[in-house]
Amino acid sequence: MSEHCSDVKQISILLAEAKDLAAASNQNGGEPKSLVVCFGEMLIDFVPTVSGVSLAEAPAFKKAPGGAPANVAVGVSRLGGSSAFIGKLGDDEFGRMLNDILKQNNVDNSGIRFDPDARTALAFVTLRADGEREFMFYRHPSADMLLTESELETDILNQAKVFHYGSISLISEPCRSAHVAAMRIAKSSGAILSYDPNLRLALWPSAEAAKEGMMSIWNEADIIKINEDEIVFLTGGDDPNDDNVVLKKLFHPNLKLLVVTEGSAGCRYYTKEFKGRVPGIKVKAVDTTGAGDAFVGGFLSSLASDHSILKDENRLKEALYFANACGAVTVTEKGAIPALPSKEAVAQLMKQVVVASS
Repeated sequence: MSEHCSDVKQISILLAEAKDLAAASNQNGGEPKSLVVCFGEMLIDFVPTVSGVSLAEAPAFKKAPGGAPANVAVGVSRLGGSSAFIGKLGDDEFGRMLNDILKQNNVDNSGIRFDPDARTALAFVTLRADGEREFMFYRHPSADMLLTESELETDILNQAKVFHYGSISLISEPCRSAHVAAMRIAKSSGAILSYDPNLRLALWPSAEAAKEGMMSIWNEADIIKINEDEIVFLTGGDDPNDDNVVLKKLFHPNLKLLVVTEGSAGCRYYTKEFKGRVPGIKVKAVDTTGAGDAFVGGFLSSLASDHSILKDENRLKEALYFANACGAVTVTEKGAIPALPSKEAVAQLMKQVVVASS
């Protein structure tokens, strides 16, 4: 009983403080210095209208905008923050649709380039009975792979307070060189570098190439978010729940924060000064596509308004709890970008948790 009361008290405290962080993020969202710039792929997800079937068995598909970095950019904006996206789309119907979606969600799209010869990437995403997903990609090559260093919008990069990216843009040239150059420009302008490797083995030539590519920029990041499957992959099969594995094999000297997401169970966090766990929020999952991106968007919306949360464990936990809630709201609907929450939706879910726990 006392443990239950303690949990309720912790959730109540995290709720109150997370709301304060969200409010601060919203107030500061319009200032260029709080800009979150996301780099990489944006594509169309085709999701079966029926869960628990293979692609061949699916009676129909619903198209939804996606791509992890673009999801994060929209996620930040939906929460009242300021965000921009840098990437390349095909000069086709889907590419123009995605560009319009960024504009509709108040994401700065001045870093978007269009390729007249390559198509916008497509991904068919199967939803298993448990809500987890499997991917089949059409990128041979797609426009996002063809962004060049000379096409980078450096003005946006110079304004970034946080620069966020994944690893898919590292798979092939010329996008890899553009990615590395964008990191260098943002870092030199004082941005925090945020990295979500977002393992998609099907896109890499081999598992070895994936590991080498993902780790090639590992030591440049200030913040890294990974999940348990990625720990197993990157460490060669080690226990993802072992703190020693995480700290010895994945935490590098320049890292300010390493976050391990655990789905509905919450997340673990590691800094040079402290480590711990933040509880998750359990909901009925309809589609887990975009949950990790919603988590990242939620956390970066807090971080962009105040870098000092990385040094204050209590405030860090509050920001991570808010991020957990963002992920929880997202899995209750199908698709990635369509399901990303507003700050009001996140606050409503957190209130429901407190009521249900009391």
